[in-house]
Amino acid sequence: MEKIFNKLVRDKIPDKIEKNGEVAVTRILDNEEYRDELYKKLLEEANEVINAKTKENILEELADVYEVVRAISELENSNIDNVVELSNNKRIRRGGFTERIFLVKTYKK
Repeated sequence: MEKIFNKLVRDKIPDKIEKNGEVAVTRILDNEEYRDELYKKLLEEANEVINAKTKENILEELADVYEVVRAISELENSNIDNVVELSNNKRIRRGGFTERIFLVKTYKK
């Protein structure tokens, strides 16, 4: 029985499929396709975080989001350390989300 996926997968997934007795038909993406698929994967993984029910599953899905962010940063000729540094600097300038502030509206006085 044939299953169609048409999505970016982790590097070792085709080997795992082959070890299960199936044939994995793959191709290598060019940079533009890779970028597009990484953004799709980021949304997919973010949705999986949202839908996770247990702490263990949430953390597992966050690890997947992290891996996609790492890949995007490398595609942009950077690395995850730069992303963390930018995040820390932004947190210093604008704050984080620890105070749980929900902005309802603004208006001119």
